[in-house]
Amino acid sequence: MNPPSPQVTGPALLRTRGGGARVTFFELFFDLVFVFAITQLSHRLLEHLTARGAAETLLLLLAVWWAWMYTCWTTNWFDPDHPAVRTMLAAVMLAGVFMAAMVPDAFGPRGLWFALAYVAVQVGRTAFMVVVTRRHALGRNFQRILFWLAVAGVLWITGGLVDDAALRAGVWLLAVAVEYLAPWHGYATPLLGRSGTADWSIDGAHMAERCQLFVIIAFGESILVTGATLGDLDLSPQTAAGLVSALAGTVALWWIYFDRTAEAAAEQIAASPDPGRLGRSAYTFVHIVMVAGIIVLAVADELVLAHPGGHVSWSFAAVAAGGPALFVAGHALFKRVVFGHFTVGRVSALVLLAGLAALAPVLTPLLLHAGVTVVLVALAIWDVRSYRLAVAAGRVPAPRAEAAPETAENPQTPAV
Repeated sequence: MNPPSPQVTGPALLRTRGGGARVTFFELFFDLVFVFAITQLSHRLLEHLTARGAAETLLLLLAVWWAWMYTCWTTNWFDPDHPAVRTMLAAVMLAGVFMAAMVPDAFGPRGLWFALAYVAVQVGRTAFMVVVTRRHALGRNFQRILFWLAVAGVLWITGGLVDDAALRAGVWLLAVAVEYLAPWHGYATPLLGRSGTADWSIDGAHMAERCQLFVIIAFGESILVTGATLGDLDLSPQTAAGLVSALAGTVALWWIYFDRTAEAAAEQIAASPDPGRLGRSAYTFVHIVMVAGIIVLAVADELVLAHPGGHVSWSFAAVAAGGPALFVAGHALFKRVVFGHFTVGRVSALVLLAGLAALAPVLTPLLLHAGVTVVLVALAIWDVRSYRLAVAAGRVPAPRAEAAPETAENPQTPAV
């Protein structure tokens, strides 16, 4: 990529490279909009727990994720503490809150409002970047992105104008396909050419931390749903057991993701000669699979607390086993993209989850949910044991011990 020209307006707004960009307080504040959006999505899935409802919720999740992810890339380059950037992000927050509020009726009377808010987020933010980088090396990339988001925006608005829900879903699915395929062909645009991953000089550590924080948002929704549901129920031994299973499953998923993989992957992308490629594949695309799994499991957690006994419906079996399966499959793919290999533990866990789903007709909801939790806990334990064996065998470096603070009793001496 050519070095940026010194006579530009953009660099004053850009982050300084080299020291590792930190996630700012305004970025965390911005994420509160998506806490609301994730809550809306999980509640919508719970209220429309059918194959059609799940497909519609997935389509809306893809839009919400794309709105957040493009903003994540934006704050990877632009300084959120600059007044102009902060003002732009505040405007995106306003449109984002409106978009999230429209989620429950997006396939009903408020479809056009959802589409307009989403297009305002995507096109408005990107237009800002085009203006401020018009004489910068990154400018051509943003012009290509704006072209494809505008094309998709026409489809989003067209779908919002359609009254038939099935036809609207078809048009919006085409819009999603246009947006999600654009990075893979480098935003190839007439007269503007195409971008390569080397053109995206991202801060890999910042990208990793932002996606980790979004995973935390999804976990927060799971805990919020569990607590709110428990508060509305009469307590019983079955309810208590459901609570233990729900929280243990959430902790296990957190452990699987954060215990070692998240930090190691952040180091990998930070040291990569082509961080744009890993940022696109491992974080932009793969993480949505794990987020979807957490949202689906949150629905199962609410259902098992409300109805721990009786027969297992197909819909409960789908969310109770399907949510964790999505997460495990997404995490396996994440490790494959970043580290270049699959693990036996994840393949085994997927097989066991499929077996539990097959046994669902002879189980109660509580037993099925507890069985799924056992599989997740076993996978977390597998990861801990595998890492310790790898350290002992010298295949991976031992974790760095934190240095003890220097005191009169514990003077620090240099290594010699």
